[in-house]
Amino acid sequence: MSRTSEYYKKNPEARKKRLEYQKEYNKRPGQKAKRAELNRLNREKGTYGNGDKKDVSHRRNGSTFLEAQSKNRARNRGRA
Repeated sequence: MSRTSEYYKKNPEARKKRLEYQKEYNKRPGQKAKRAELNRLNREKGTYGNGDKKDVSHRRNGSTFLEAQSKNRARNRGRA
């Protein structure tokens, strides 16, 4: 388990505060647009909802590619 997850497990008040922030952050129009774009791309590539454990991920240059969910979500976890 990572140090961050251990911290939030031991500090429920901090975890609650973080989740409240994330809830507000994910409501932002830019975040909604990004999520909608990735869902659309997942559907186009036929990987949306089929259980293949793949995500469409953004690269730093703005392009996208298919990547394992675990790698994509783990890498982006700390940015929120």
